[in-house]
Amino acid sequence: MSQQQPPRPSRGAVAFAALLTALALPFATACTSDSDTDTDKKASASASESMPPAPVAAVVAPAKVEVIARLTGCEVTIRTDAEELREGVCHTADGDYLITTFPEEKYKLVWLDSAAIYGGTYLVGTRWVVSAPPKLQEKLRQKVGGTLQDLNDRDAQN
Repeated sequence: MSQQQPPRPSRGAVAFAALLTALALPFATACTSDSDTDTDKKASASASESMPPAPVAAVVAPAKVEVIARLTGCEVTIRTDAEELREGVCHTADGDYLITTFPEEKYKLVWLDSAAIYGGTYLVGTRWVVSAPPKLQEKLRQKVGGTLQDLNDRDAQN
């Protein structure tokens, strides 16, 4: 007897979830980014010039919402579980923040391009982004690594 697989979300549902995530960003918090394209390397270089690397994090967190949440000390609640991204919400005494992970770097780059219209600073690692209030960003960076990227500068570089 074969087990029945749960239905996969349609591409439209996934795209809609990604759009909602991008639209909800300005209401959620400020964010950060880092990527592999030439433009993004320039942005990372300018961000790196103004901010030294994370001194405490021994390793950059892997692209798994639950692992990043555990490293930051929160019990995560998954709010989006789609093919292109997973997103979890963390509520802590220090503040609330979102952890978004991607199965491939290209999905993160699309997400960051969409988020750039809202600006803000995001904590970004390989295949993940943390959207956190500015007062939390450095504290989280020390726990999970990554770089802070100011998306307000992206338009000037494109």
